[in-house]
Amino acid sequence: MRFLIVRTEIRTAADADIAAAWAGGGRLRDETSTPEPRRQVVHAEDRDAALLLARALSAVGAVRTGRHRVKVLPIEESAPWHPYRWDGG
Repeated sequence: MRFLIVRTEIRTAADADIAAAWAGGGRLRDETSTPEPRRQVVHAEDRDAALLLARALSAVGAVRTGRHRVKVLPIEESAPWHPYRWDGG
């Protein structure tokens, strides 16, 4: 299985938004409708390589200080289309 490793910016949330999400039982962030801005995208052919790359990206200063996060996403092998695009589309 192939993997996509993505480093994204973390969107800040206002205290009022956090309180509303807790009170209403909703979500503060919904990645399916408004994904976080991508800073770096890397591919890996297996899980071990993906975790090694994610560990390396986690050493970036912005990740260590909490401004960015690293995500490891499995890519469906049978998908005839690419579920990701660097240009934001």
